[in-house]
Order: sequence, then structure tokens, then C-alpha cells
Amino acid sequence: MLIFAIDDEPKSLSILHRAIAEAAPQAQIMDFPLGTEAVRAIEAQGLSPDVVFSDIEMPELDGLALAVRLKQVSPDSKIVFVTAYSEYAVDAIRHRISGYILKPIQKSRILEELEYIAPAVAQPQEKLTVRCFGQFDVFWKGSPLMFGRKQTKELLAYLVDRNGAVCTAEEIAAVLWESETNMHVAKRRIRQLISDLKTTLAGIGMEDVLVRRSGQLAILRDRVDCDFFHMLDHDMDALNAYRGEYMSQYSWAELTVARLRFR
Repeated sequence: MLIFAIDDEPKSLSILHRAIAEAAPQAQIMDFPLGTEAVRAIEAQGLSPDVVFSDIEMPELDGLALAVRLKQVSPDSKIVFVTAYSEYAVDAIRHRISGYILKPIQKSRILEELEYIAPAVAQPQEKLTVRCFGQFDVFWKGSPLMFGRKQTKELLAYLVDRNGAVCTAEEIAAVLWESETNMHVAKRRIRQLISDLKTTLAGIGMEDVLVRRSGQLAILRDRVDCDFFHMLDHDMDALNAYRGEYMSQYSWAELTVARLRFR
């Protein structure tokens, strides 16, 4: 599940993010200080958030105007208003908002809203199959996924290794080309690999696995069926399947092997 959290107050946004993370620990959460930035992310990156938790009183595009705009660019997204002012409830209903939460935000209220709208968003989704134990391999509907460049697969491997966390160009360059000192050259290579990865994923209709924002790169964890992710989530079958080998073709993966050894 992809969830947007929107609030122009940094402290309130942090509280909102934490409450959502506690209520939905498996969700991918993206924070935005402005509704306009959330709309741009949907339009530019092709994102389709399942749920949007948004403050109402915001500059540029307030919550009510944002609701109208979101219904235009992402009609299936469910919107939940988060505000300190109960008089907005009538407008929330008029704009067919899915939910309404009064501040201070509590995990229990977030959970109630997610449980209420879950039947509408919990549609089965096909996932990219990734195997990290032993060598790193990627499959689509049972067949190996082919990449245009060898290092495109390695880039995807690193994004998987980061467990959904965002990566900067500098971090990617340090892993893929340890001896490269010219960041201009490295960033050009990264752009080529990202382009190849986007093309490969788009070819199977899974381009939303990849998330780009403000020069950073990540994958949507819940769009990937991965033995490594299952193990981190304490799945016993995955834990029993691990034999000490992890992405064995990549030397940088030895750091993760060491961390897993001490889990």
C-alpha cells in the first residue's frame, strides 16, 4: 500500500508519518509539505497512492482544493483529512472524502480509517519476484527478467538491498563503481541504468516499482515478492530458507551478510 502524508508544518508531518507507520508498518509512506508537490509526484512519476492523509489549512493548495485535484489525477486514491477544525467535516463529505481525523493524531484513528477503506484498496496486485538468497535473480510470472545492461540488474539489486529506503546518486556510485572519482561520469552512467531499468519494468507493466523523487531513487517494497523482505518480516519459511548466501555475485552484499549473521 502506498500512502501519502501531507502537512506544511514539519512537526505535524513527522507526527502524522509516525502514526501511519505504526498503524500500517508494511505501507510505503511518502511525505509532502505541500499538496502541489504531491500532485506533481503523481503526474511526473506515475504514482497512484492508495490513501492520502492531508492537512486542510495549507498554502498554495489547501486540503479541499487538493481533494478536487487528486480526484482528477488519481481518481482511485482515498483521501482522509487531518485537521484541528471540525467545521470542515461538511466540506469533506461534500467532496466525497473517505475519512476525517481531528488532531491530535492518534494511531488508533489512523488504523480505523485504514480498516474502513481497506476493502476498496486491497485489490490483488501482481508483484515482481526477487530472489536474494544465493545469487540475485529477478522473475516475472515465472520467467527470468532480462535487462539491457548487466549493471541495471545490479542497480535493482542494490535498491532491494536497501529495503525500500531512498538512495542518492552518490550512494549508488560508491557501490557500483567504487574506484570512480568523477561524479559527473558516474551520474551519467546512473541515468543510463535508470533509463534501462524503467524501460525494462515498463515492458511488463511494473514501472511503479521504481520511485524517483528529488534526485533520489527507491523501490516500492510492497510491489516486490522477495525472500529477503520476508526474512526481515520474520517469516519462518524465509528464515529457514536462508543458508548464509545472499546476492553472492556482488561483493558489496557481504555487508548485509554480516548484518544478517548477527540478527
